[in-house]
Parts: sequence; C-alpha cells; structure tokens
Amino acid sequence: MNSNRIPLRSPKLTDKNSLKTLIENRTVYCLDKCELNLFETYQHGLLVPLKFNDVVITSMLRGKKVMHLFDEPGFEYIPGESVLIPGNVGMEIDFPEATEQNPTQCLALAISPEKIIATLNFLNERYPKQNGSHWELNFDKYYLYNNTHLATTINKLTYECMSNSVAKDALVDITLSELLVRVIQSQAAQSAPGNKLGLVHTIGEFVRDHITDNINLKSISEKACMSSVSIYRYFKRELGVSPMEFVLTEKLRFAKNLLKDPAIRINEVCFTSGFKDCNYFIRLFKKHEGVTPKQYQLLCNTQAS
Repeated sequence: MNSNRIPLRSPKLTDKNSLKTLIENRTVYCLDKCELNLFETYQHGLLVPLKFNDVVITSMLRGKKVMHLFDEPGFEYIPGESVLIPGNVGMEIDFPEATEQNPTQCLALAISPEKIIATLNFLNERYPKQNGSHWELNFDKYYLYNNTHLATTINKLTYECMSNSVAKDALVDITLSELLVRVIQSQAAQSAPGNKLGLVHTIGEFVRDHITDNINLKSISEKACMSSVSIYRYFKRELGVSPMEFVLTEKLRFAKNLLKDPAIRINEVCFTSGFKDCNYFIRLFKKHEGVTPKQYQLLCNTQAS
C-alpha cells in the first residue's frame, strides 16, 4: 500500500446473526450535527445505488469497492482513502471481491449544512487567509489519501460517535470542525464565492423557523430579496439543487432529528415536519434514506440503548 495512505481503525463487524442484508448492511449513529453510517457488504454486487441529502465524507475501512461518481469512470476505493461527496449526489458501488470471509466496511459521515456553514464562517471571520481567498470545501478535489492528521481526526470522530458518553454531542461538534479544517487543508482549497454561505444560512434558518408552513418558491425569494427566477438559478448554480429540493432536505433532516425519540409516533413526526400526508411522507423518506421512518427510528435508538 502507498505509504501516503493511512488506514483507519476498523470498528468491530456486526454479528452475522444481526445482519439485515448482505449488501450494504447499515448501522446508524445519530447525533445533533452529523450522522455516522457504517456499511458492511458480504457478497459480490454491482452498481448498488446510494445517496445522502447532506455533504458526506466517506472512508474505506476494509476490503475494496469500485466507486462510480460524477459520471466519471469508476475508480478503486481501498482503505487509506476518503471521498468527499456533495449532498443529493448519487453514487453507484461495485463490490468485486466481497465475501463472507472478506467483507467490505466503509463509513459515511453525513454533516449538516449548518455545521459546515458555521465552521467556514468562523474560519473566514477569525482566521482569514492572507491571499484574500476563502476557506471552502472543494468538491472538484473529492478524492483524498488519508494523511496522518486526517486519519487521526476521523478515528477520533468515529470513536466519539460510537461512544456512550453523555458529552458525546459536544465532543463530536468540536471534532467535526477539526475534520473540516483537515479536509480543506488536504485539498489545499483556494478561493470561494464571498456571500453564498451567508445567503444559504439565512434561507436555512427561515425554513427551519417555518418548518410546518407551506414554504414555496415565492416565500423563499421574498426572504432572499431576489426574484423567483434569480433565486432558483442561484440555488442550482451554488448548491446543485432547486430551492424546493433544499426545503425538502431541511424537512427530512428535521424529521430525522425527531426520530431520535423512541417514543414519538410516525404520524406526529410527519405533521410536525410540515408534511400533510403520512403515506406520502413515508414513501418520500424511504426514497431518500433507503429505509422507512420507523426503520430509521429503530436504527437510531438501537445504538442509543
């Protein structure tokens, strides 16, 4: 293996009697600012689809995958490597060598946009770059070798996410900021548009403050003091999604946070998150998350118990 690739510590594999599937068996650790997913695959598979709503940092832990991303040729993905993926970007994964004796294991850390925005704003305000450029995540440089600093930070974050510490959300919050800095340093990012994060933050706060309301393109454009056409083009250009796709992502994120409560009912989550039809909410949630709201609730609270 290339000495520049630092492998991560691999968490213990799931007991085989507890596996729900042999391809991309998922274990979820739900926290305030992020969601740690551990995926394990025990048999050959081709073009297995996967997508997250939020920005995701993935890292290989065991075995080998072939990743198909951004309509580019597939590339081998092995321990010691990480990939940065924007929200709502689909990927397809091959498992050419996975067996019960040689499983693959990969982590995917989905980070909330407000955490990313807050960290980048803090860095740009408190530690501005001398050349006048901005701190940013560079999605053109999405393929990373884990250096010592990056590997150490991901290991620490994984440990805290999986711990039972009463302070783990606080510790994870701090370590997430460190991880973002390590990723940016690894990418050697240069420039970023000056005001886009501020506007996204403003719209995000507006959506969260009115999560149960019927938010439409007109209300978003009024909040942004832009025409409907301009705000639509802005979101597509800067985030790759439409304003209403952004609203949907925020509603689903709000619902996922509610589902951390093991006692809450699914119809209550549906209506509190601003959805009017429970069946539609369940179908939509499964389409985006790959599991139903109830299954997600069980996944989150299995780890909390």
